[in-house]
Amino acid sequence: MRELDRRRVAAAAVLVLVASGSVLATSTAAVASAARPGTVISGDARFQVLSPTLIRTEYSPGGRFTNGDTFNVIGRDDFTPTGFTKRVTHGWLTIDTGAATLRYRVGSGPFTADNLSVRLTAGRQTVTAAPWAGKTVPECAAGALCEAEGLALNGLSAATDHRDYTGRGFAAGFEGTGSSLTFAVTAAATGAQQLTVRYANSTGGDGQNVTRTLTVTVDGTAAGTLTLPPTANWDTWATASIPLGLTAGRHEISLVRTPDDSGNVNLDSLAVLAPGAAYPPPAPAEPRPCAFGVVCEADQGATTGGGRLADDHNGYSGDGFVAGLEHAGAGIAVTVTGVPKAGDYQVQLRYANGPAGSQPVRTRTMTVAGNDTAPVTATLPPTSGWDYWRTRTVVVPLTAGTNTVTLGCPDDQSCNVNLDTIAVTAKHGPVLAPHAPLGGYRRGLDNVNGGARTYAGLLYQDGWSLLDDSATSHQDGYVFAYGQNYTRALRELSTLTGPTKLLPKWAYGVWYSEYFDRTAAQFQDIVERFKTEGVPLDVLVVDTDFKTPDKWNGWSIDPTRFPDWKAFAGWLRRQGVHTGLNIHPSILGSDPKFARAQEIAKGKLQKVGCNGGADCYTFDWGDSDQLKAYFWLHEQMGADGVDFWWLDWCCDASRSSKAGVTPDAWINQKYADLTGFAFSRAYGSLQAGGYGNPGPVATGPWADKRTTLHFTGDTISNWETLRFEVGYTPGESAATGLAAVSHDIGGHTLGLQEPGSEPGSTKLPDDLYARWVQFGTFQPIDRLHSNHSDRLPWQYGAEAGASAKKFLNLRRHLQPYTYAAATAATRTGTPIVRPMYLAYPREQEAYATAGSQYLYGPDLLVAPVTAPGTTATTTVWFPPGNSWTDYFTGRTYAGGTTAAVTTTLDTMPVFVRSGAPKP
Repeated sequence: MRELDRRRVAAAAVLVLVASGSVLATSTAAVASAARPGTVISGDARFQVLSPTLIRTEYSPGGRFTNGDTFNVIGRDDFTPTGFTKRVTHGWLTIDTGAATLRYRVGSGPFTADNLSVRLTAGRQTVTAAPWAGKTVPECAAGALCEAEGLALNGLSAATDHRDYTGRGFAAGFEGTGSSLTFAVTAAATGAQQLTVRYANSTGGDGQNVTRTLTVTVDGTAAGTLTLPPTANWDTWATASIPLGLTAGRHEISLVRTPDDSGNVNLDSLAVLAPGAAYPPPAPAEPRPCAFGVVCEADQGATTGGGRLADDHNGYSGDGFVAGLEHAGAGIAVTVTGVPKAGDYQVQLRYANGPAGSQPVRTRTMTVAGNDTAPVTATLPPTSGWDYWRTRTVVVPLTAGTNTVTLGCPDDQSCNVNLDTIAVTAKHGPVLAPHAPLGGYRRGLDNVNGGARTYAGLLYQDGWSLLDDSATSHQDGYVFAYGQNYTRALRELSTLTGPTKLLPKWAYGVWYSEYFDRTAAQFQDIVERFKTEGVPLDVLVVDTDFKTPDKWNGWSIDPTRFPDWKAFAGWLRRQGVHTGLNIHPSILGSDPKFARAQEIAKGKLQKVGCNGGADCYTFDWGDSDQLKAYFWLHEQMGADGVDFWWLDWCCDASRSSKAGVTPDAWINQKYADLTGFAFSRAYGSLQAGGYGNPGPVATGPWADKRTTLHFTGDTISNWETLRFEVGYTPGESAATGLAAVSHDIGGHTLGLQEPGSEPGSTKLPDDLYARWVQFGTFQPIDRLHSNHSDRLPWQYGAEAGASAKKFLNLRRHLQPYTYAAATAATRTGTPIVRPMYLAYPREQEAYATAGSQYLYGPDLLVAPVTAPGTTATTTVWFPPGNSWTDYFTGRTYAGGTTAAVTTTLDTMPVFVRSGAPKP
């Protein structure tokens, strides 16, 4: 029916434009390529207005446009037709929707920062965006050093977890076939050249410390093999070279891990040089002027006294932020041009102020001065961590024309902040937002110890983003121009790429899951204990030890642990408990089912070695035969009555070679087809940067929300990690649209562990356990989990145990409210756990406090306690427009205020919006 509707309207909807501004008659070819109403074609460029704030931009040589769905984009035709105007003037095509204005230079070829722009408003700010900037292959000048992390990375990620690199980091990975790094170089004349790289090669993820190789291609043709001998360790760098013969002109050069290469190296930088030339040093960053009325990166200025560019936190714009402002005399001098006349002006500073070493979190100060004027003090209150930013303004007298604006630290206790951007505007002008990501995502939080790098998703503070859905042969991207209407952006993302998965109602209850070798009888005892203790239980997850012949990746249920799985599963169902089984995606060659699985896979399972040992085979799920073999093994396990499978894809090498979809999204879709939803990591794969640096995948995080309950992986059990998770859940939900995020409540391993209640087990400190359970009560999924560590209320002291029982029962009480919020998330795109800026985009405090509090559903404000002690005081910002009543004490707080709220283990800071019923 959808295709029939398209054909009916296409003839009336297509406009073919030429540079003169005339409209040509609609041709049969144009109609065939239109695919929907609201389409404008200009040569090999096509634009489709999906809504006033969403425009598809597509460039394809020869006009071979994509009309069908892709794996990510499945709802292109589900938008209401939108009115807009279009014209061609002086060689520029302009499309105006009323909310956004797109300009494209007719006949100028593929989209770049120079030939396509979009103008929009974000609050009182007018924003001009270049959505395709940085999306083409970067240029590397011949003879110059180019930082690898700034080149086009495929299956790699920028990393900083080793030292002595140059630039902002290095390109990590080359762990999967097809991983590549690409750049362009222009040769002045035909002749011999050499490509030299600075690299590190130590013991890789495959356990080997050997000479590695990568293939070098020039314009898509193999040009030789780059050989990379071992270095002393991952912190030691060496150079290696390969000769190249280049003709005069522009070339695209790639370093690729082919099936014949061993990869597993890190690349710091590279250069195309004359044969035998010395490796060039990195070019020092030069200060750049900042125009009046424009948001500028703080690192454009000249730093003194230890100020330096850094990127080890999240939420910044540009390449990083200025850190190291820690002592008297530290500062930044920024040259501001174009000040209209002498007078008072507003200097805007976007900063983060978190814990500085062992010092208490406190308000900091910074002096700001213009040309020969007395310094003015800018007061910089704390933000909710180093990943969260606030913009503060201070009025400073300036002269007409060019000024040097100096930011200084008068003493060691001032500053101690990170500075992201600076802007100089009219005294009463709007606060300008940078193109800084709001929230972020990553495949998992494995081994996260208090914080981790995340990757930008849909939302940016200046109100626009590009969802790049390009195929190999052409550009295809969706420009979101939502301004400050972030909820509209999430709604349109939901329409375009599909809604977030609504799970069964029981999934929003209480889960128990522990990596502990238990029998069916022992699990039954635990379920019975939940009942006798008066604690609800909705889901029991059985971890990996139930398998045989290998506990990690066996494909049979061990009869010594589960003599009658069917009877056990039936008993659980009668208790009202649902269950899932842990799966690791590999198989030993010695497994009794291996021969048949390999036969079904037509001999294509590869012996790669993995966590199960050297005799370990993994799957390419993009190959239909191997995928069939993989799910045949599930069928043969005899796990009758299982509600879902937990794909614990953390440590094995299975992957997907299927183009146009991330490996996670592909296998998660297959699990959802099998059991209704996937319980898995999401968004990428170990092919993107490896286990240590799981980076984003080119096809993006957009499909997983349709299928997946996101298991975020194995975290460290300490206060810092709990604090990080408070901001992570709403940040991931806002970045990707995925509403069902599941942390290990209590963390997974290490951290603050004490001897536990069972042989070989550990436990958390009582206060940390109680506060983590409180946090889980107000999360999309409340899943008690650990690595051989106590997570049950009766395993803790009286006060912590009573607190845990109270909040697990509160979780059951809130289940209808949580399910209603989940239903709304599927319908509207607004997630269950909502960062403050979704509802309050014009309030700076909404951004500054996004790491310490959030909205749970529409009406509950939650500020989890993340400090030790049986009594803790938490600072809470109460948004304007409502009053807020404490869920437990009944005390009411006025909106637009901040208060210190003290709680014991019996309560936590949760508040009900005025006018809403208490759930």
